[in-house]
Amino acid sequence: MPIDATLPYDDSNIFARILRGELPAKTVHEDDYALAFHDINPQAPVHILVIPKGRYVSWDDFTTKARDAEVAGFIRAVGQVARAAGLVEPGYRLLANIGGHGHQEVPHLHVHIFGGRQFREMVPPPRD
Repeated sequence: MPIDATLPYDDSNIFARILRGELPAKTVHEDDYALAFHDINPQAPVHILVIPKGRYVSWDDFTTKARDAEVAGFIRAVGQVARAAGLVEPGYRLLANIGGHGHQEVPHLHVHIFGGRQFREMVPPPRD
């Protein structure tokens, strides 16, 4: 179910629990600013999630409250993960779902990196 991205950060969310080591994750990258791991329900041959280590609900929350070093470090981590996965030359898709209309399901900012196949539609057609 989509969440309201304007609500305060919830320390019990699944990504907060992964960051604290309470839940396992198949980690592919970790640095001072970000953690990246394989999605447990992949939607493409390569499906990696990148999350900031700080307590940020959404892109708006992150870009409003994070220090410049956190923003830069997180964005660089996304690029490093894509390069390490061999996705730069064939191409890949980045997706950040924000709030209800964006169908954000976890109240912790995260970016999906999709790769390993051709993507076509930018946005699927609406369902009636």
